Amino acid sequence: MPRVAVVLGSGLGSLADEVEVTLRVPYGEMEGFPVSRVSGHAGELIAGRIGREPVIMLSGRVHFYERGDARVMRRPIEVLAGLGVQSVILTNAAGSLRQDMPPGSVMAITDHINYSGMNPLIGEESDGRFVGMTTAYDDRLAYRMRASAEKLGIPLHQGVYMWFSGPSFETPAEIRMARTLGADAVGMSTVPEVILSRFFGLRVAAASVITNFGAGMTGAEQSHDETREWAPAGGKRLAAILKDMIAAGGFEA
Repeated sequence: MPRVAVVLGSGLGSLADEVEVTLRVPYGEMEGFPVSRVSGHAGELIAGRIGREPVIMLSGRVHFYERGDARVMRRPIEVLAGLGVQSVILTNAAGSLRQDMPPGSVMAITDHINYSGMNPLIGEESDGRFVGMTTAYDDRLAYRMRASAEKLGIPLHQGVYMWFSGPSFETPAEIRMARTLGADAVGMSTVPEVILSRFFGLRVAAASVITNFGAGMTGAEQSHDETREWAPAGGKRLAAILKDMIAAGGFEA
């Protein structure tokens, strides 16, 4: 029974290639699963093994900006919990707010800022909606991610991720604000999935592949082409870290 699952963001397709696959199911064939229209998000559930460790991967996600609904990934996260998953590793592509963290870098997320103000638990009627977020990112999983990165000699930055709703990129003023508020990277995903994962009792680790600098930091305009160009380079580094982390096993509570 898989105890760990991974949500694959842009550039992480190479990690799916490391799975000894026993099952592939397109999102469109599963009741309640949303289907993304964003390039780089395949949209399928993959079950199998990395080494001896059973694992489930959600290859691709649907973003808030595609539906205007922060709850859009609720059903996939709920299914993971129902299958017995106890730990989930979330990945994404993000923009760097630090000169020492250029495109192609990898950043472990230590905390987040929900700048969008949206929350996937709005409308939830049970008292479970009052989810504590002080330890949203599990210390033990974070340690294991750092240990795998160190073992492989891959630099792994640490930082705070700020969620903007998208799909337009941030302005230079918004990037200056984000840096002032303590963010190290910005992006358009992951935070709703963290909240949902904690709601369903899952431990969480998360990491970003850096694909660009924030608006105004280089003078160049931003585009999704940057994400497509840089995500595979950083994605290979993060995939190597996660492959080692998962193969080590030990995800039981």
